[in-house]
Amino acid sequence: MKNYEYIIAGLPVVDSGFKFTDRTPDDFIAEIREQLDRKDNALVDFLLDGYDADKLDADFYRKAITHSNRFLREFFSFDLNLRNAKVKFLNKALSRAADKDVMVLMDEKEEVVELPFEQENEVAEALRKDDLLSREKALDDLVWAKISDITVFDTFNIDAVLAFIAKMQVTARWFRLDEQKGREMFRKLSDEVRGTFKGVNYNG
Repeated sequence: MKNYEYIIAGLPVVDSGFKFTDRTPDDFIAEIREQLDRKDNALVDFLLDGYDADKLDADFYRKAITHSNRFLREFFSFDLNLRNAKVKFLNKALSRAADKDVMVLMDEKEEVVELPFEQENEVAEALRKDDLLSREKALDDLVWAKISDITVFDTFNIDAVLAFIAKMQVTARWFRLDEQKGREMFRKLSDEVRGTFKGVNYNG
């Protein structure tokens, strides 16, 4: 990991006056990427492609689940399972065919790729919530927890950076949906990173 302490030094104090309009998620990511080499930036590129709806096809996910980087493999395996769970839930609610729009990956032998989905029951429970915001918050909490679980032993490496950026995407989405919840989530992200690096000098 290259100069990760500068990421921490660049985190703002998230108070009642903080708004993403002052510094956008793209601003934070750009500052992070300035500290990374070409190889690490290529991993960030791949991660960010996963937030571009136009790129989320079967080819992308096949590359993701076989990627050389562990975080990308595990994160996008979970992401695909989560997206398929949402589609299946919607299909049932709309009385559509159960497999309509569900993304199924095939391997070289044209056999279905089965991805482990330990959070399946938790996702199903979150999807059953009546209130839309409560449902989305519960799902994003599961995403957040999965990111933390993947990187529980990662500190000064690229996977920690990728996790930070992935959580930043969750935070930014909540600023658009509910600014107060977004602010709380960003404070949580800031506290997590700062708490991980006790003893590092930074200006808050």
